[in-house]
Amino acid sequence: MLRGGARAMIVSDFVVQADGLCKRYGDACVVDRLSLRIPRGQFCGILGPNGAGKTTTLRMMVGHTRPNAGTLRVLGYPVPGRAREMRAAVGIVSQQDSLDLELTVLENLQIYGRYFGLSAAEVKRRIPRLLQYAALQDKARQRIAQLSGGMKRRLSIARALINRPQLLILDEPTTGLDPHIRQNIWQLLRQLQQDGLTLILTTHYMDEAERLCDRIVLMDHGRILADDTPRALIERHIESHVLEVHGADVANWQATLPDTEGVRSEPLGDSHFYYGDQLQPLVASLDDWPQLRYVLRPANLEDVFLRLTGRDLRDV
Repeated sequence: MLRGGARAMIVSDFVVQADGLCKRYGDACVVDRLSLRIPRGQFCGILGPNGAGKTTTLRMMVGHTRPNAGTLRVLGYPVPGRAREMRAAVGIVSQQDSLDLELTVLENLQIYGRYFGLSAAEVKRRIPRLLQYAALQDKARQRIAQLSGGMKRRLSIARALINRPQLLILDEPTTGLDPHIRQNIWQLLRQLQQDGLTLILTTHYMDEAERLCDRIVLMDHGRILADDTPRALIERHIESHVLEVHGADVANWQATLPDTEGVRSEPLGDSHFYYGDQLQPLVASLDDWPQLRYVLRPANLEDVFLRLTGRDLRDV
């Protein structure tokens, strides 16, 4: 149960229970008969290219968009029927910071806490822990305009925890941040999961999803294409290793290749990607082509993403 006067929670083994969700805008079916279960304590990544239906799915989960068909329960509450009660137990971190730039870190947390009906005394009790989570103890009196981008993102996450939510939804939380700051945010999110929080993440950074998430739900055209752990998706959908070869002479090099039976290849401009379990003969043949650049690496979640959704550029 949430403190500070919040309504009693409806107990459920699943944080999200969606069955046959559909959302249409005119003739366009944005979410197409989506069914999904997310258990408590899971870190679930919802991935997909632009226009896949991720954002619409999240908006339905928090009651901001009404489905045309299907049923949805979040934290046991029927949505959208009891969405307002449900949102009292959910934290949301949007892609764009919505912090008040003229206020201090402390004031932003105080005001946001009052939105949830928490007393001033209760908010005051909760703030030190939140500042510790975000590593902003020494920035409490600073105005938001004086903070770095990474500090703002950490504060946005801390602010979303003021109501002690049972579910935290993060929409591309590290977009535009440098690698050092991203690592810092990742550590914060890992700690939140270790503390028992359920998290749902959308991101275009496949390495982020692969490192953080217990489970990946890959969507496209409003449907779920794949749903499993990152490692299981890689093992099921892609070969074990990838050889990337880049340069204008790729076609000439290809003409000299030994037998490539059992190796799958995909062109992309002046680059070529080779997928297989035994790529060493191809690597050895590159010794005579110093003008070509290449990388031999294990397959990853991005390779799965591209294989299942394609490499075509989308302007949605």
